[in-house]
Amino acid sequence: MARRLNIKALLGKYGLKPKYSWSQNFLVDEDVMEAIVDSASIRPDQSVIELGSGLGALTAMLAHRAKRVIAVEKDRDLLGLLRQEFAGDAQVEIMDANAAKLDYAALAERLGSPPVVVGNLPYHMATPILFHLLEAKHLVSHWVFMVQKEMADRMLSPPGSRDYGVVSILLQRDLVMERLVEAPPEAFYPSPKVHSTVVGFWPSDQPRLPVKDERMFQRVVRGSFGQRRKKLRNSLIAAFGATHDKEHIDQCISWAEVDPNTRPEQLSLVQFIRLADAFSQEP
Repeated sequence: MARRLNIKALLGKYGLKPKYSWSQNFLVDEDVMEAIVDSASIRPDQSVIELGSGLGALTAMLAHRAKRVIAVEKDRDLLGLLRQEFAGDAQVEIMDANAAKLDYAALAERLGSPPVVVGNLPYHMATPILFHLLEAKHLVSHWVFMVQKEMADRMLSPPGSRDYGVVSILLQRDLVMERLVEAPPEAFYPSPKVHSTVVGFWPSDQPRLPVKDERMFQRVVRGSFGQRRKKLRNSLIAAFGATHDKEHIDQCISWAEVDPNTRPEQLSLVQFIRLADAFSQEP
């Protein structure tokens, strides 16, 4: 039988309730929490940045493994709770900040070494937080996030899958990702209507597959999926028609050795890179 924290008592102590408008579903299954901490592979000399610390249950577990924990939260009520629960604990620092806008350079410099990042991400914030952290991947050791299973499927999906898209390609190009732990709805309070998955992310020092123009690569990937049901050529014409004539778009597709009648979800990462490199040339 799963071990569950008495979250209701802690919320009642501070006169709080979960905020549905903030998608607050607090993790209460201690076995899942321990699995997250184990999966994070935190060394005693490493610091941890925890995104969305909530009620501090996972924070306390992380503090037993890490040199230091910076607990990031932006809910004013939860910040008050965290500051009282961890009052006098010099190992835990409570930070009022937006997880999607953290200054990882400043944090890494202050901590003295690349930190591990851990968090339970609400669905509507997962993508901006991931892309912000992707830009700072050279400043952190690795990260482990709980996300909705649907989001995990999108991140890990291979070409040809219905879940394969912009998120899959941009993350898979620079990261090694692994599905680590599954969490059912009853692992949370209140229980959501979806299952959740813990995913581990390990950045490489350099992009595993370099491109000539990073902005063009992202523009091609996003443009290709801008009208997902369309064939690749039609999607690219819709995305680039204002700056490139159809003949040049056809030429780029030809240079990349890609079938113009295929759908974008059928293209591999290597094919998207070839396509972006072709568009990087002057029309």
